[in-house]
Amino acid sequence: MTEIKSLLVYCGAHEGFHPKFGEAAKGLGKILAREKIKLIYGGGSIGLMGILANEVLKNGGEVEGVIPDFLNVKEIGHKSLTKLHLVKSMHERKAVMEKLCDAAIALPGGFGTMDEIFEMLTWKQLGLHKKPIGILNQHGYYNHFVLQMNRMVEEGFLTVANRDLLFVAETIPELLAMMMTTEQTAQEMWIQPGQE
Repeated sequence: MTEIKSLLVYCGAHEGFHPKFGEAAKGLGKILAREKIKLIYGGGSIGLMGILANEVLKNGGEVEGVIPDFLNVKEIGHKSLTKLHLVKSMHERKAVMEKLCDAAIALPGGFGTMDEIFEMLTWKQLGLHKKPIGILNQHGYYNHFVLQMNRMVEEGFLTVANRDLLFVAETIPELLAMMMTTEQTAQEMWIQPGQE
């Protein structure tokens, strides 16, 4: 069983058009505060990032943000966090966030969220960490993402074992339960698909 004391959450600096996205961020914030799981995130005060951080803080939880200097103004860095780490670059931001967390999930987001979740998956595939990684498929947001990963397997660019390094669920309790109770092993990426 994996103990999760700090959860890294990737999500958008926009709220999206559907109210379910914001509701999911609020729901996750309440759960993290209640379970005393520290939120690690990108440090912004707007969009889903802001909703999530505010909900954790409002319910008495801890929040650590990590934001590059140049985005501190653009993303309007959150002023009321438990701790805010200012870094020099996006690369440093991702590395620091990974070091601070026990596990990572993605809520809906754009290019940045995709970049971050894929990098965490790549690092896990390479054996650079063993942390659980998941996506919350709220309102079917990640349906095509899941289909694309299946296509990667079908076309021989990804093994089944490495596709399965990503947990996918439609509810937060289900996702966290999967991440805490399922043991995973990355497969040597040099093994050809079909040889696993």
